[in-house]
Amino acid sequence: MLYLPGRRDYQWQYGDAQRSYYTVAHAAKFVRPGSVRIATNVPGSLQNVAFKNPDGKKVLIVLNTGAASQTFDIGYRGKAVTTTLAGGSTGTYVW
Repeated sequence: MLYLPGRRDYQWQYGDAQRSYYTVAHAAKFVRPGSVRIATNVPGSLQNVAFKNPDGKKVLIVLNTGAASQTFDIGYRGKAVTTTLAGGSTGTYVW
């Protein structure tokens, strides 16, 4: 999301603002105070970041910036799970 006041070529779309709101809401709900960021990468249209909470739980927040559903794997300590995230949505995974 990019907002540049005073310029006619700024990008501010309701969908972008709403998506950003829900992404921040996911972080506020699941990433506890004192958490540490442990990983992040951007494979294609799947922006993501992972945290370790003080209680030891891991939190992965994934934003699918594409229009189509994306299937991906979440790997941790030699184990993996496959999941699908709809286009334009945010998913939070806790373990």
